[in-house]
Amino acid sequence: MLPACLALLLATLPAVAQQFSSLEERMSSADFKAAGLDKLTPQELQFLDNWLRTHQPVKMVSSSGQPVFYPDNAPREKFSTHLVGHFNGWSGHTTFTLDNGQVWQQAESGAYSCPDIDNPEVTIKPMILGSWLMYVQDCNQSVRVQRVK
Repeated sequence: MLPACLALLLATLPAVAQQFSSLEERMSSADFKAAGLDKLTPQELQFLDNWLRTHQPVKMVSSSGQPVFYPDNAPREKFSTHLVGHFNGWSGHTTFTLDNGQVWQQAESGAYSCPDIDNPEVTIKPMILGSWLMYVQDCNQSVRVQRVK
């Protein structure tokens, strides 16, 4: 019994030192099974745990409870991706779903009509005072946006 406890303690020390809990520790056995994680090999499960260890999300919310995607001390960088689906402009509170899973919303009033485009490329770049500007290729126009998801 004592060797088994010692082995368990030694196996969990690195996780404790890094304040990381494996999926098996975080989830109930029912949830673990419902997610299909019980079907993974020990090596696959270890790989997933290692990936999660190095990609832990930082959850931050503003004083109003809204998510903060880019804290003041986090670097903000320009990136390019594509809008999902058909696009023909914006009209005040338009929501833009990107192929990287992010969702952005128009952050200024106004409307602009573009030629009908499917999955256009967009570039989103940081601006002063924490704002963001989205430029839609083949529309030749940009709009201020804010990330909502």
